[in-house]
Amino acid sequence: MAKLGFLGLGLMGYPMARNLLKAGHEVSVWSNTGSKAEQLAAEAGAKVCATPADVARDAEAVFLCVGNTKMAETVILGENGIRQGGKAGLVVVDASTISPSASQRIHAELAAAGIDFLGAPCTGSTPGAINGTLTFMIGGEEKVFEAMRPYLEAMGKKLYFCGGPGTGLHAKLTQNLVLANILQAFNEGVVLSTKAGIEPKMMLDILSNSAAKSGLIEYKAPFIFRRDFATNFSVKWMHKDIGLMLESGEELSVPLPLTALTRQMFQAAISMGHGDEDICSTIKVLEGMTGVEVKG
Repeated sequence: MAKLGFLGLGLMGYPMARNLLKAGHEVSVWSNTGSKAEQLAAEAGAKVCATPADVARDAEAVFLCVGNTKMAETVILGENGIRQGGKAGLVVVDASTISPSASQRIHAELAAAGIDFLGAPCTGSTPGAINGTLTFMIGGEEKVFEAMRPYLEAMGKKLYFCGGPGTGLHAKLTQNLVLANILQAFNEGVVLSTKAGIEPKMMLDILSNSAAKSGLIEYKAPFIFRRDFATNFSVKWMHKDIGLMLESGEELSVPLPLTALTRQMFQAAISMGHGDEDICSTIKVLEGMTGVEVKG
């Protein structure tokens, strides 16, 4: 049994921390929403801490899954953050999707304090977090990754060591880039075919038996057809990730024209009030423009 910490108990972090507890580890937790920490303590025996520094004080490793780059920098490097409470030899594993360049800076600042760091963003949405079947993309030092492997395996089934600091985040952003653009292509296509009079379920069957077959679309389309936009991965967080893709493209001199347009469509969905809904709700933008509702 290891002494671990976990920061951030949202849709992803809560079940991730719970899976570490189920694996038999002692887990100290902190969340910006204190009631979540209290709930996990009552449900699974987590130890509630007042600050991220308190979580880090006696931990062998601290995991975190927070919403954006600023949050990660604050809980790691800020006042009462991990660096303040952690000792040399601590390992910090950030499962958040943040700026790769910011993650590299965090790595360097923690190294100066004798603290190891892995950027380990994950994919699989809320169901993957609940079932412990997430996919992690890891950047950092390989020996640190190998030391953390048993804990990551309590939360996920596929672990990809991508290389040095920031590489795991570049892999995650690439995956989300393809995902977001496929979703936008499906939105456009199925709104067009529905307005032309083709039944949506038939259109999905045609796509599924052609070169346009997509696991993402086969999974998401039924939610659209039954008008179920409950959140597994919200529009606002994907919009944030697309912004990170565009920042990385600028830093690396890679043009991303399709992705830039997709971000504007996600912005339109947010402007229409759908930011907290699942990413499949982005179809409502085109539905509103065309007067068509895609449903089974």
